Amino acid sequence: MTGKLPLLLSGLIGVLMGLGAFTFQFAEGLSYFSNDPNACANCHIMNDYLDSWQKSSHHGQAVCNDCHTPQALLPKLVTKADNGWNHSLKFTLQNFQEPIRIRPVNAAKLQENCIRCHQELVSDIRRANNDLTHEVRCTRCHAGVGHGPRR
Repeated sequence: MTGKLPLLLSGLIGVLMGLGAFTFQFAEGLSYFSNDPNACANCHIMNDYLDSWQKSSHHGQAVCNDCHTPQALLPKLVTKADNGWNHSLKFTLQNFQEPIRIRPVNAAKLQENCIRCHQELVSDIRRANNDLTHEVRCTRCHAGVGHGPRR
């Protein structure tokens, strides 16, 4: 019996790795390492967001990663892994709300990137707001900027 346990575990690990590799390939997993906005629409639920971004004022200036992920490589990869896991889980189990909503952790990254890109424009506004713990989110007034007019 003890000789069969390692063989059984090896087989189980092999099956799990095979299924994982197949799923990663089927889901075009490598495309998510790119900066191509079309990769974000590999899942049909994102088609409306890609379409609205193409009609937005940011279309010629920023891609998905510029707004939705940190700029440094390691935090960007961690964010992509976290979002990839959450998206694949929710889309596989079909337990997401429509329209999809940005998570608070991702909304904070979006806010940081808005401020980073528009620092010169918002620096006076931010200085006037002494209580940065209650900072007004850019998307409160500019919700349609990155993804075109509100639907």
